[in-house]
Formats: sequence, C-alpha cells, structure tokens
Amino acid sequence: MTETYQTIPTRERVIIGGLSHGKASFEYTMTELTELARADNLEVIDRVTQNLDRVDAATYFGSGKVNEIKELAQGLDVGTIIINDELSPSQLANLEKRTGLHFIDRTELILEIFADRAHTREAKAQVEIARLQYALPRIHPSANTLDQQRGGGGLMNRGAGETKSELNRRTIRKRISDLKQQLAAMTKTEQTKRERRRNSALPQVALVGYTNAGKSTTLNQLLEVFSGVAGSKKQVFEKNMLFATLDTSVREIQLPTNQRFLMSDTVGFVSDLPHNLIESFKTTLAEAAQADLLIQVVDYSDPNYREMMVTTAQTLQEIGISDIPMIYAFNKADLKGDTKFPELDGHDITYSAKDPDSIKLLAKLITSIIFADYKTVNLLLPFDRAKDVAELEASANVHQKDYTETGTQLNVTLSPQQLKEYAAFQVDPVQP
Repeated sequence: MTETYQTIPTRERVIIGGLSHGKASFEYTMTELTELARADNLEVIDRVTQNLDRVDAATYFGSGKVNEIKELAQGLDVGTIIINDELSPSQLANLEKRTGLHFIDRTELILEIFADRAHTREAKAQVEIARLQYALPRIHPSANTLDQQRGGGGLMNRGAGETKSELNRRTIRKRISDLKQQLAAMTKTEQTKRERRRNSALPQVALVGYTNAGKSTTLNQLLEVFSGVAGSKKQVFEKNMLFATLDTSVREIQLPTNQRFLMSDTVGFVSDLPHNLIESFKTTLAEAAQADLLIQVVDYSDPNYREMMVTTAQTLQEIGISDIPMIYAFNKADLKGDTKFPELDGHDITYSAKDPDSIKLLAKLITSIIFADYKTVNLLLPFDRAKDVAELEASANVHQKDYTETGTQLNVTLSPQQLKEYAAFQVDPVQP
C-alpha cells in the first residue's frame, strides 16, 4: 500500500515597513498592510517604522533606517520587505541596490492579490491593465520587472513569461491598448445585461464597503433565510480573508410578501487602493453606480471601523458614485461585546449577518426604502394585452389574477414608472 502525504506550502517570511507622515491613521494602515500580506500567503515576522513627515526622494527611508533594515533582514534571514506606500521607480531601484533585498510596495502587493483573485475574463483583463500600467515606468534595461515578480510565497512564479527583448515599453503599451479594446467589448455585454435588469422593474440594491466586512455573507444569508434550499444553491463565494472575490454577483431576493429585488455583491475596498485599479474596475462597480439603494456593510467589531467607513466614502467618491440612498449596516455585532442587536436607528442597522432575526430586520429596512413609492392597484387588461399580463407576472408583484368577461384583472404592486405606463388600465383607487 502506497502512503501519500499532503504537503503544506511554506509561506515566505517578510518584513513590513513604512513612514508615519505624521498621520493619526498610520498604525491602522500598518495593521492593514499585515492583513494584505497574509492575504497574499506571506508571513509578517517584523516591522520597521520611521517618524518622518517627508519621504526621502532617493530611498524613501532615511539613510540610517535603510542600513537598519538591511541588518535586520540579514539577522532574520528575510529577503523581502513590503512598504506601506507606493515607491517611485528610482526609490525601488536605490533600495534594492543599497540593501540587496527585494522591495514590494503597497500598490504592487494589492495588484498581486487581485491577480490571484480574478476569475472572470473581465476581472482578469482589468487587473492585467492595472499591473501593466504599474510596471511600465519601472522597466529598465537591466531588469525585467514583470518577470522578476519579487519575493516568494504568494509572489512566486507569477511572471508573464516574456523575454527581456519583448518587455519594452512599446510592447506593453500595445498590450494595454489591446486589453482595453477587449474590455470595452466585454463592458458592452455587461451593460446590456445591466439594462435588461433595469428594465425588469425590480429595484436594485448594491452591497458596498471595506473588504471582508461581510458583504457576501449578508447576501448568502438573505438567500438562505428567504429562499431556503433554492437560495442556498445560488450563494456566492465567501471566505474570511481580504478580497476573497473580485467578481460582482447579482442575485434575486424574493420576500414572503412576494416583493422582489436584485442585490449585487461588489468588490471590497481598502485604503490607498491603486488609482489604476479603481479606473479599471469602474465597469465592475457599475452595478453600484446604477443601484437604487446602497448598503455599506461595516465590520463593527473592528476597532478601525470608522477609518474603514472613510475609505469606503472616498472610494465611492473617486469612482463617481453619489446621491444614492444608503443604509449603514454595522455587521458582526455578535463579535462586539455588550452590543445589542439586531437594532435599527433610522437608516442604520446593527446586526449579525449570521443571525436570522438580523437578516429579517435588514430586509424590512431595505423594503421600507426601495418600495416606498410602490403602490398596489387593480388593473383590467383586455385579452389582446396578454403580452402585458405576462410581462407583469414576470417583472412585478402580482397578488391576484382573475378573468372577467372583458379581460384579465390583476391586483398588482407597481413601481412609479409602471403606474404611469398602466394608468389607463386602472379600474379602482389605489388599495391601502
């Protein structure tokens, strides 16, 4: 009998470092950097910080700190340093030349995580565009930035595989141009799908917020509580890690009242999300931009949750999402001691996505907003309007259907747009 052994990949050990810039949020961003490293299968074993208001133009850190990093890395037998800011090409080259170590900045780390998490053609194209735009100014004759892929663990063996002669600025610019054309075609297809959902007359709700705040769990629990086994089969991927998925998922939620709405689970945010990545993912986040209601899911158990809310607000503003009603959903209340839940405070809810009562209260809050302008009426549609009857049964909440001598009578809840469209077929006043 042959015995088999399962080997567990060894995580590369790294050191993180950063400048405080005099910011009160510095410790928060360093903690976040540690979590980002873990998400990329790296083990943070030490950290180096310096209290400088201004970045050294040549080496980021001051000269003495650079020497300290070199000695620390040698003593700990570490070859990779992750920096909490984006390094300029010259800073990167100077640091590596002076220390003999590999340096990865925050932007490159996030791009690497996104490269691992992208599964759809659209997400893969978006990430590759962002990575190429990041790499373009960092290519020089003596180095192959894309093929080097500094570090090991989560950063090993991810190079594009091109030779040095192929890795020139003209080749990369051509590749970026080709990818943008491909992405434009994919975006057109996705836009068609979004327009179809918009025309369905179902309200659209988008979950937004910091990565790993519980957006996917919230969507999955709504499906499970209100759709049972059928809903469980439609659940989206969830995992307790940063950027578990980059793909926007859209699911239909049907409540016991027969009210239905579409809910999308969008990519999560993080501090200092690379600008190129935000630009690339504007198409993915279009679900949020076209939503009737946003639900900002917040990890209420995290001591830095307020900073996370600021990050979300800044990112939404940067991608042009504004003037959409928002629910602030303070999740993971079960992990925050002495916190009463579920509880409403206006359009805020304190809840646990794993608690059925919380999910029901959240659904009640959602419906009170998105269906506020909906009204239930009686329509009498002539028999030659059978197509309209079928469309209403597919897109609206039909509570009752009866056949009369002159046509089909429906008791149906309609959106403001549908109320105008079918005003001529109303046969009695709006029902309470």
